[in-house]
Amino acid sequence: MIVKMKFLSISGPRTDIDRMCQVYLSRHEMQLENAIAELKTTENLIPFAEVNPYREPLNKAEEFIGLLEDGKVEPDLTMDQDAMIGMIRDLNHQYLELTERRERLKKHAEELREKLNVLEPFRPLEVNLHDVMGYRYMRVRFGRINVDYYRRLEKYLYEDLKAVFLEGVRNENYVYGCYFVANTDAGKTDAIFHSLHFEKIPLSKEYIGTPAQACESLQQDIEHDGEQIESVDRAIAELIQSHAAQLLGAQRRLEELANNFDVRKMAARMEDDENKEDYYIICGWMGEDDVEAFLKETEKDDKVLVVVEEDREKYFGEPPTKLENPRFFKPFEMFIQMYGMPAHNEMDPTIFVALTYTFIFGAMFGDLGQGFCLFAIGGILYLPKKINLAGIISVAGLFSMLFGVLYGSVFGFEDVIPALWLHPVSAMTNLPFIGQLNTVFVVAIAFGMGLNLLVMIFQIANAFRAHDTENAWFSNNGVAGLLFYGFLVLTIVLYMTGHKVPGNIMLAVFLGIPILIFLFKEPLANLVKRNHKKIEGGKVMFLVQGFFELFETLLSYFSNTLSYVRIGAFAVSHAAIMEVVLMLAGAQEGTPNWIVLVIGNIVVCGLEGLVVGIQVLRLEYYEMFSRFYKGSGREFKPFNSHKKR
Repeated sequence: MIVKMKFLSISGPRTDIDRMCQVYLSRHEMQLENAIAELKTTENLIPFAEVNPYREPLNKAEEFIGLLEDGKVEPDLTMDQDAMIGMIRDLNHQYLELTERRERLKKHAEELREKLNVLEPFRPLEVNLHDVMGYRYMRVRFGRINVDYYRRLEKYLYEDLKAVFLEGVRNENYVYGCYFVANTDAGKTDAIFHSLHFEKIPLSKEYIGTPAQACESLQQDIEHDGEQIESVDRAIAELIQSHAAQLLGAQRRLEELANNFDVRKMAARMEDDENKEDYYIICGWMGEDDVEAFLKETEKDDKVLVVVEEDREKYFGEPPTKLENPRFFKPFEMFIQMYGMPAHNEMDPTIFVALTYTFIFGAMFGDLGQGFCLFAIGGILYLPKKINLAGIISVAGLFSMLFGVLYGSVFGFEDVIPALWLHPVSAMTNLPFIGQLNTVFVVAIAFGMGLNLLVMIFQIANAFRAHDTENAWFSNNGVAGLLFYGFLVLTIVLYMTGHKVPGNIMLAVFLGIPILIFLFKEPLANLVKRNHKKIEGGKVMFLVQGFFELFETLLSYFSNTLSYVRIGAFAVSHAAIMEVVLMLAGAQEGTPNWIVLVIGNIVVCGLEGLVVGIQVLRLEYYEMFSRFYKGSGREFKPFNSHKKR
């Protein structure tokens, strides 16, 4: 159901706005509207220009809470505002010191890794790095050379190059190593190595021992830094965990304070020059019950003035929509929000969707065993997490179980329990003119006809609420459409059941007159409203356009009704698919392969359940909602996340 909303304005001394929000407004759900934009007739309104002082400590508290280990900790709600902010400030100071130390250690470890990566290719060299770097009469060059050029280098070394090359690590692209050359031959040798694209890699003189020993030393330093980083991480975790209760309490309280302070974003200030006082004004929408409770709470508070606006001309826009349904139907509000919230003068289709969706789902996916799995899995996910889709799956599973009993189907087996109604594959019905037809197809079409008539009644009710004369009386979903389709359904039912159908005169009256009403619905509506409006485009164009619209209307009746055949089609296909699964598992031979049977049920339950869920939602949106529901409302969004207990 849709909660009746009221528009109210709240005012008082500017310095009292925080107390009013904390003591009164925070207890109720209210959607705030911009006071300056709404109260256009009020003069001297100016916006608040204050920065929320609670957002920064709240963000810090939430950041620290995100670092807490999983576990149940009762929040400490004993701290006052100053104590909370001071605790977060001190905690943040210690946290920053630890994180800065961790970053320094990480940076140092990264530098060591870079040095290790540079030195690693020279590990096989049996030279003392510190000594060779200090040679006076000989030069040493470390670097790498392409494998192809290295073959040419070997030729030079053996023939006329006065240098010694020590090879280190070799990979598919490069040969790493170093060459030794006397100072007198260094120029020529360097030129030859340069021409062979030898890339010099400078090494630091700080290394002691061989490259292998230097690499080992670097690795130890990196591991030591890693241990220190882990120690800092443990210190941070212990620091945050020691303040867990205080942080949780501060987060809850600061969130309330921040939300209350944010009321200023939508509020307005009004200066009274005569009394030299400054007032605040807050306006917005609140549920009728909340308004009554709010008025009762503030009636003795002389600092809070509340005005409930009764005349819609005084405010801008339509009221937002707040849905309030029993807990069993609450998850199905998700489907309504996906399509569009109802306007304030529309009906809330949540209960209708919940009943029809689950009923049709069960009819299309009737299996006691698989339905129980859906019910159990959906319930397990919904109860702790309140996932709407899981709740819908759980309820749909109940109806699958119900139809599983009616169909006599348990995990595809149709001989375990007797069918209380029929087996979808084998049940047939003889119909006049048509002959034999599957019974579930017949029932599905009859059920669809009944739903079409019901949603037409919903459309008529919605149109009367909105004072829409044309759609209430003359449209294909109004009174004229109800008479036309209802009489057509009655005639078909009488004929198919072997009863006498209405005569030609009645057919002409109940079918012909509504068709004429469809054709001339706009002039008839203008006539009722006494609106003498000329037909746009001329009479001929009006008749031509009306003819094609009439053809589309009659075609929509047929296609809309025939669309419900999918209910029976999926019921039959589910039974047929499970027969295939049982055949593959060898169940007919009496010794089924249980692994194949389990996997088959899981695949069918998952894939077919998904397809059926989508198809039922399509029926809801395209075959039902299109006839009576607009979904043009806007969702009620309270400024806080208050939940009534």
